[in-house]
Amino acid sequence: MTEATKNILLKMQQNEITEYYVYSKIAKNMKESKNKEILLKIAKEEKTHFEIWKRLTGQEKKPNKFKIFCFTTISRLFGFTFALKLMEKGEDNASEKYSKLEQEVPEAKKIAEDEERHEKELLQLLDEERLQYVGSMVLGLSDALVELTGTLAGLTFALQNNKLVALSGLITGIAATLSMTSSEFLSARTEGHPNPLKSSLYTGGVYLFTVICLILPYLLCPKDAFVQALAIMIGIVIVIIFAFTYYISVAKDLSFKKRFTEMAGISLSVAALSFIIGLVVKHFFRC
Repeated sequence: MTEATKNILLKMQQNEITEYYVYSKIAKNMKESKNKEILLKIAKEEKTHFEIWKRLTGQEKKPNKFKIFCFTTISRLFGFTFALKLMEKGEDNASEKYSKLEQEVPEAKKIAEDEERHEKELLQLLDEERLQYVGSMVLGLSDALVELTGTLAGLTFALQNNKLVALSGLITGIAATLSMTSSEFLSARTEGHPNPLKSSLYTGGVYLFTVICLILPYLLCPKDAFVQALAIMIGIVIVIIFAFTYYISVAKDLSFKKRFTEMAGISLSVAALSFIIGLVVKHFFRC
C-alpha cells in the first residue's frame, strides 16, 4: 500500500467513526421507532467500515468531535433529515475515491455499495413533522415576501419616513398574518388535512417571522434614511430566500438554483414594480 493510499484510508477511517457517533447520537434522541432503527443500522455499518480501515491502516483514529457537535446541533435546530442529508452530501466524492482504491483495497467496492444504500435509506426518513408541513411553510414565506416586499417598497417612496413605513407595514403584516392563518386553516380542513390547525400555525408563524425581519430595518434606521432601510430590507429578502431554499433543497432533494431564482425573481420584481408605483403616487398626490 502506498503512502498516499494510506493517508486516504486514514481520512476515511476518521470519517466513518465520526459518522458512527453522529448517527448514534441523533438516534438516541429519537422517539419514532422506524427512524431510530434505520439510523442505528446505518451507524452499525459505519462502525464496521471503520474497523475495516483500522485493520488495513494498523492505526487508531479518533472521531472529529467538532463535526459531531455541529451535526447533532443542526439536527436539533433544523431537524434530523436536513442534518443527515447535509452530512451525506459530504460523501458525494467518496465513490470516486473508492473506485480509485479498488485495485489496492478490494474492500472499497463493498463499502461504496453500502454508502449508496445509506442515501436511499435516508430518503425514507422524510416523515418529520416539520417536513410534512413544508407546503404550509412555503405558502407563508412566499406570500409574506411577495406581499410585504411590495408593500414596503411602495410605502418607502410614498411616505419617505421610516417610522411611518414601519407602522404601516406592521399593521399590514399582522392583519395579513391573521388572514393567512385563518385562510390556511379553512383550506386545510376543506381538503381533509389530518391537522388543519397545525398547518395554519406553520403558515402563520413563518409569515409573522418574515414580517418582523422585513420591518426591522425601518425600525432601526433613522426615519429619514429610507433608501438605506429599503436596501437592507431587500438584502434580508435575498438572505431569507437563500436560507429557506437551501434548507428545502437539501431536505427534499430539490433543485436549489431553480427554486431560488424563481422565488427571488418574483419577490424582487414585485418590489421593483411597487417602487415605481410609490414614486408615481408621490408625484401625483404631492405627499
